[in-house]
Amino acid sequence: MQSNYKRIGDYIKDVKIKNVNLEATLLLGINIDKFFMPSVANVIGTDMSNYRIVKKDQFACNRMHVGRDFRIPVALSNKDEPFMVSPAYDVFEITDTNILLPEYLMMWFSRKEFDRNAWFYTDADVRGGLHWKAFCDMKLPIPSIEKQREIVREYNVIQNRIAINNQLISKLEETAQSIYKQWFVEQGNCEKIKINELVKTQYGFTESASSEMIGPKFLRITDVAKNNIDWKNVPYCKISDSDFEKYRLNPGDIVVARTGATAGYGKRLHKNFPDCVFASFLVRLIPNEFKWNLFLGLTIDSQEYRDYILSNAEGSAQPQANAKLLASFEINKPDESKILEFNRIIEPFFDSIENHHIENQKLEELRELLLVKMTKVETLELIS
Repeated sequence: MQSNYKRIGDYIKDVKIKNVNLEATLLLGINIDKFFMPSVANVIGTDMSNYRIVKKDQFACNRMHVGRDFRIPVALSNKDEPFMVSPAYDVFEITDTNILLPEYLMMWFSRKEFDRNAWFYTDADVRGGLHWKAFCDMKLPIPSIEKQREIVREYNVIQNRIAINNQLISKLEETAQSIYKQWFVEQGNCEKIKINELVKTQYGFTESASSEMIGPKFLRITDVAKNNIDWKNVPYCKISDSDFEKYRLNPGDIVVARTGATAGYGKRLHKNFPDCVFASFLVRLIPNEFKWNLFLGLTIDSQEYRDYILSNAEGSAQPQANAKLLASFEINKPDESKILEFNRIIEPFFDSIENHHIENQKLEELRELLLVKMTKVETLELIS
């Protein structure tokens, strides 16, 4: 262990302030990406005075399921107003911010290697809890406060650019959806057709993903149900040449989840993506003519489409939607004389969205490199 690695517990203290006066009304949890999020817990009739208070620059973490989830949910509050977290969470703060910056410590918690290390410290319980002492015994490099500020500044530049790109992506998507509805949805007394008149359907490949980096990417429900497809985390698939040609995804194809709570969630493939095939719990919608792909992609991306699929899927605990259902959504029959003009207007939106996603992927890679370099801060300080 390098000389500037220090025990986390020597720089933090547990904070046990309860919401006894009910001054905090907002209840938050922590997601897998280590950000605070609105809690989904049912708290009707619950005594909220037992919940813990979190203030700005304080941390909260859930040590109960580290062994099961292979990560420790921990987040840093940047909110000016205090809020509540579960009484099962730990709340802690740094004892001296002139020695260790909260943002620097949160960067260390964000490293994949930190989660892997935490997993080795877990107990033998089926959920794999992490004891508070074990958490405190974990170590991190603590360079000078000036070096910490420099690293945090670099990190924040990347984070802020990613956030700006995400805001632009959301605005572009909202605008494209709005134009689509104005042109094709908000019309009265139109002839109705079903999506199946404009597409062919195909079930996905029935093999499993490969742990090796061999073959094309293998798109799954978990990849499609997110805001965007994170290609670096999509696994690979060993597949014959003939099956690759059968299941290979092409620009303009639309893949839709057909099972579980994400049934009806879909993604249209734009222009730039790696060679990939799609898994059996997805259905491909192939436009009969390429000109329909933007129109159909926006149809599938609508909340109305997802609500329709979930309300008509079979099964309650695990909704199941077959290809017939996924293509049975009824729409206003589009005016073919408008579709080319619509495409001319809309395509630049998705070109820009794709470019922002590509930039974010590169920024995320740069962010990961910066997190990796945190282990080399002692060397960096000697050089500087």
